[in-house]
Amino acid sequence: MKTLIVVRHAKSSWDTSVPDDFNRPLNDRGKKDAPASAKRLVKKGVAIDTFLSSPAKRAKKTAQCFIKEYNKSKDKIIYLPQLYEATLSVFYEVVMSLDDSYNDVALFSHNPGVTEFVNTLTEVHIDNMPTCAVFAVKINTNKWADFRLAQKEFWFFDYPKLHQ
Repeated sequence: MKTLIVVRHAKSSWDTSVPDDFNRPLNDRGKKDAPASAKRLVKKGVAIDTFLSSPAKRAKKTAQCFIKEYNKSKDKIIYLPQLYEATLSVFYEVVMSLDDSYNDVALFSHNPGVTEFVNTLTEVHIDNMPTCAVFAVKINTNKWADFRLAQKEFWFFDYPKLHQ
């Protein structure tokens, strides 16, 4: 059994002084939401042994907030450039290429890709992955290479506005 925790980055700034989309930082709300979301996962007893993230600043900072709550070193985050503006096929390629020694993986990326991806995983359909949303599935396999065809079970969906 494997688990996949898909996380959309926390709320980012639209400050026009930032030169490009890739370097947009978290805004104040994002800086609060990311650690709060991670704390909820820790409190629920959600295990994460591997953290994968887009290297874009807002995804990177969100992943760093999560890894801090899990008391792991920031250098344990695996940054994958293909997770920035990832398509559905890229998400599947990334997950299916994971090392089988990883059991509980958190993947940090961006919309619209994350919403499209999570809507292919189970019978649960969501209209939009809000910022800092977490969509979790359990996968009935021991091999990530079998991910696409493996039976998946919806575990939970959480996002910051549920807790306001």
